[in-house]
Amino acid sequence: MHFRIEQRPEPSARMRVAAPIVATALTLLVGSIVFAALGHSPLATLHAFFIAPLSSMNGLSEWLLKASPLILIACGLAVGFRANVWNIGAEGQLIIGAIAASGVGLFYPSPESVLLLPLMFVAGALAGMGWAAIPAFLRARMNTNEILVTLMLTYIAVLLLSWLVHGPWRDPAGFNYPQTALLPPAAMFEPFDYAYRLNGSVFITVVAVVAMWLFTDRSFLGYKMSVSGAAPLAARYAGFRESAAVWTGLLAGGAAAGIAGMAEAAGPLGQLSSQISPGYGFAAIIVAFIGRLNAFGIVLGGLLMSLLFLGGDSVQMTLGLPSALTRIFQGILLFFLLAADFFIFYRIRPLREHA
Repeated sequence: MHFRIEQRPEPSARMRVAAPIVATALTLLVGSIVFAALGHSPLATLHAFFIAPLSSMNGLSEWLLKASPLILIACGLAVGFRANVWNIGAEGQLIIGAIAASGVGLFYPSPESVLLLPLMFVAGALAGMGWAAIPAFLRARMNTNEILVTLMLTYIAVLLLSWLVHGPWRDPAGFNYPQTALLPPAAMFEPFDYAYRLNGSVFITVVAVVAMWLFTDRSFLGYKMSVSGAAPLAARYAGFRESAAVWTGLLAGGAAAGIAGMAEAAGPLGQLSSQISPGYGFAAIIVAFIGRLNAFGIVLGGLLMSLLFLGGDSVQMTLGLPSALTRIFQGILLFFLLAADFFIFYRIRPLREHA
C-alpha cells in the first residue's frame, strides 16, 4: 500500500496549543524508559530530575537564573522565526556579546563609574547585532543560507573566545585557568540576596518579553513579519520587502543573544571564561518553538528548559548519571514537538491501488 502526505486545509488551533504539552508528556514517558534501561527507578529519577531541584530557595533561584537567558534569547529568535528567518547562531552571538561587554568591564578607564554597566549593556547588544549583521547582509545581498552562515559563525566565536581567555585576556593570577580577571563591582549586577546568585539581570528579560509581545502582536512591523513568514507571496504582492524582514529578524536575535551574554558575564559568572554558556543559544531555539513563537508561551518554555538544565546537574550529583541526559531530554522534546507539528499541518492518506 502506498501513502501520500498532504497539507491540511485548516490546522487545528487547539492542537497547536496542546502540542507542547503532548510533546512534554511523551518526553517524560521516553525518559522513564531510558532511566529504567539504566537500572534506575523511573519515579525516583524523575523526582530527582524535575522535583528535587525546586525543593529549596537556592534551587528556585537557580531555576529563574537559568531561565532568564533562555527566555531572552528565544524572544529575539522568535521575531525572525515568525518571518522564516532562521537564526541558528545565537550561541555565537551570545559569546560575542559577552566578549564585548567583558572587554568594556575590564578595560574601561574608570572601573568605579556608574556608567560602566550601561556601557557593557550597549556593547553586548551592539556586538551581538554586529555578528548577526554578517549573515543578514549575505542573505539580503547574495541570497546565502542564513542557517549555515549563523552556525559557522558560532564556531568562529567559540575559537575567538578560546584564544582570548587562553592568551591576551587570561588572568595572570588565575592559575592558568582559561578565564579573565574578575570584573569590577561596578560592572556586575547586584544579587537580590547574597546567599543566592539571582540578580537584577532578570528585569532585562521581563522587559524583553513585554517588548516582544508589543512588537509581534501590537505593531504593524510585527504584522508584516508574520505575513512574510506565513504567506511570502502575498507579502511580496503587498509590497513588504523580504530584505527588511531578514535584517529585522537577525538583528533582533543578535541583540537579544548579545545582551544575554553580557548578563551572564556581569551576573552569575563575574568574568569571561571558556564556559560562558552551557548551550543557552541552541536550547533557546527549542524554547522558541515550545512557546509557539509567542512571548508568554516562551516564558513557560524557558522555565521548562531551565528545569532540564537543573535536573541534569541534580541527577549527576545524586545518582551519578551523566549530565548529558540534559541534551538527550532536549533532543527528545524537540523531536516530539516537530512530530506533533507535522501531524497538525499535514495528514497521511492511503492511495488506492488501481487494477
